[in-house]
Amino acid sequence: MAVLHQELTLGEAADQLARALPGHRVEILQGRLTATPPPDGSHALSLTKLGRALDRAGIVEAGYEHVQGIGLWLPALPEDFAVPDLSVVDEDFRDAHVKKNYYAPNVFRLVVEVTSSNWSDDLHTKVECYAQAGIPAYLVVDRKHDEVLLYTEPADGKYPPPQRFERGGRVPVPESVGVTAELVVDTLLDG
Repeated sequence: MAVLHQELTLGEAADQLARALPGHRVEILQGRLTATPPPDGSHALSLTKLGRALDRAGIVEAGYEHVQGIGLWLPALPEDFAVPDLSVVDEDFRDAHVKKNYYAPNVFRLVVEVTSSNWSDDLHTKVECYAQAGIPAYLVVDRKHDEVLLYTEPADGKYPPPQRFERGGRVPVPESVGVTAELVVDTLLDG
């Protein structure tokens, strides 16, 4: 019996992988297909508490929304996209739909990643991808190294070195988010 093999595009392979691994986060970063298992409870709780802090700071009244798990189109390569853990976006972000469930980077004010098994992507690859896309602020809750990193103001496709925040400290919400608040490092790290 003959078996026909059809070569898939990277986007088609991502779609197949997402169907085969329900609950996993599938992304294409710098032309590389990745799949991350579902988050643990502390990871999810960190995002919930961050969302509450943004609500208390008046994020909606400022004209923005915080959303979890929406696609961010990365313009460096045609099929690249990321799915940040949490994003602060313009309230009309749905008008910036690019394709599938990905939105243009210009509506993102802040992206947040809480490290898990893919911590290397969060600390390296996504720093490059988000800077190249012009994302004004990238917050990494680095549970692997027990600190929080804040990248802001990309220029020429690169972020300057991050601000680092240790346990016991507070992280100021970047101006690009449109609200004033301080986030407790321990709460971000522990959920």
